[in-house]
Amino acid sequence: MPNTAPLADDPAALRRALIAARFTLDGITECLGPVAAQALHREQRLPADLATRDDASPVATLVRLFALGLPVGVRQLDRALPGWDTARLRAAGMVSVDGSRVRAAYDLRPYGDDDHQWWVVSDLSEVMTGEPLPVDHVLGIGGASTTLASWTPRRRVARALDLGTGCGVQALHLTGHAEHIVATDTSARALEIASWNAALNGCDWDLRRGSLFRPVGGETFDLIVSNPPFVITPRAEGVPTYEYRDGGKVGDGIVRSLIRELPNRLNPGGVAQLLANWEVPEGKDWRDVVGAWFDRTGLDAWVVQRDTQDPAEYAELWSGDGGLRSGAEGFEQLYAAWLRDFEQRGIAEVGFGVVTVQLPERRRRPWRELIEVTGPVQSPMGPAIDAGLRARTWLAEAGEQGLLDSHLTVAADVTEERHGRPGAEDPSVIVIRQGGGLRRAFKVDTAMAAFVSVCDGELSTGQALAAIASLLEVPDDELVRGALPVIRDLVADGLLTTNKEN
Repeated sequence: MPNTAPLADDPAALRRALIAARFTLDGITECLGPVAAQALHREQRLPADLATRDDASPVATLVRLFALGLPVGVRQLDRALPGWDTARLRAAGMVSVDGSRVRAAYDLRPYGDDDHQWWVVSDLSEVMTGEPLPVDHVLGIGGASTTLASWTPRRRVARALDLGTGCGVQALHLTGHAEHIVATDTSARALEIASWNAALNGCDWDLRRGSLFRPVGGETFDLIVSNPPFVITPRAEGVPTYEYRDGGKVGDGIVRSLIRELPNRLNPGGVAQLLANWEVPEGKDWRDVVGAWFDRTGLDAWVVQRDTQDPAEYAELWSGDGGLRSGAEGFEQLYAAWLRDFEQRGIAEVGFGVVTVQLPERRRRPWRELIEVTGPVQSPMGPAIDAGLRARTWLAEAGEQGLLDSHLTVAADVTEERHGRPGAEDPSVIVIRQGGGLRRAFKVDTAMAAFVSVCDGELSTGQALAAIASLLEVPDDELVRGALPVIRDLVADGLLTTNKEN
């Protein structure tokens, strides 16, 4: 695997060679076409294999070698990467050579966002090797890592921590808006690969080994991101513990431990963004279970449940995650171990979601919101998360009177839907819908629809509600009591905005 020697062997030259070979996101899409390129993102290799079999271009050669795990010829690779040829890649530990054929020792592929182009080294997947994963496997770019990257707010910060960095995907994103980046992992192999990725992309990270917050001592941060080893794995004999997914605690203990420590690790106003699984026992509501994690922490908490699975679904997913498939030797034993574990502990379902945490800058009662959103959301979600944090903080600090005094404006992406019986004079259902963000939809009454319609920044909230109460001939205080909770939700999720949120 990469060691200290290749890092001194001019990784910037390798980066330039990859660019010259068009081994970039755009170059691969042009080579494969959009259908095969999207299939490759889903780890389906056949379309890309078919698209590159008769293509001798440098980008096709590199796709076959590093993204598909297929052998290529030594001369073919030498032509694809002049200056970083087969011999040099072999010396760096990136490939193995058997006669005239070369095989990748690692997955290497381009990755990026709207503003950055990176390359990420990771271990070969089971799709590429045809074998179950070793327990020290280092994941590359996957659905969880891209979800976390999408949901992380990108405000400028002085100090950021990537807890459980793996191959370094989150640290790459942090380079665009954090002055100093600390990245930790329990896996020595992960940190070695992360150091290679830092060098390959011209980044400077402070890499440290250890569990959770142990490597950072008493240091604090403005932003903490974590895709922790949150998988709920039976602590039973014969069940393998994968470093990239299993935190070693019973149930969802690893995430609970992480959250409990956050008040001591965040600077005032600091934010933590993480992914998590949580167990929901029989007869319990997930909001009560996860909400209890934040009791007496003083943290603002915003949790969005994105998916749920019953015990069998969860067992099927993670029994096969390491490369075992239904019918393979050992699969049923692992499946049964998961089912026994859930049954013994009375678990009805497992939730998955995104957790956003903030340490308040001022002494006040922390806000807490736990919601379920299973459909499509804005991509990236980071800007909406940032705006949502600011809106919820403003609501908590402004109080009821501050909200009544505020001048609100309807966001540009908000629409109204009215549904009614044919021929009816009035609608039976009115829905206020958000086009971006979490794409929330709120069923409102006639009074609230009228309020939203006049939110153009001219009248204060209190003035608008008073006018509507007079029009509808209802007491002002009665309308305010019913309207303010809905208005708070609309402001929190960005359907209504005020410049005082900032």
